[in-house]
Amino acid sequence: MANTKSAMKAIRVSARRRAINRPIRSGVKTFVTKAERLIATNQPDQAREAVAQAIQALDKAAEKDVIHTNNAARRKSRLMHKLNAALAAGAPA
Repeated sequence: MANTKSAMKAIRVSARRRAINRPIRSGVKTFVTKAERLIATNQPDQAREAVAQAIQALDKAAEKDVIHTNNAARRKSRLMHKLNAALAAGAPA
């Protein structure tokens, strides 16, 4: 348990920030999972829309400092790589 007034305030602030950040982070995970599932089930049109939503959610979370900017960039890159690979595999040869 915190001993000083400033430490107690820091605990209150971090709890408040956590309550604000948690639903944003959860929403990002939901959008990314949905996009990955659509990519895996080979539904290109719906997957493109889902990836666009996931990228938008990642950008917003990074802008609000809920996740680090590089974390968002890495996740967007991985998602686009999966989408492009699936589209290339599904394209007529």
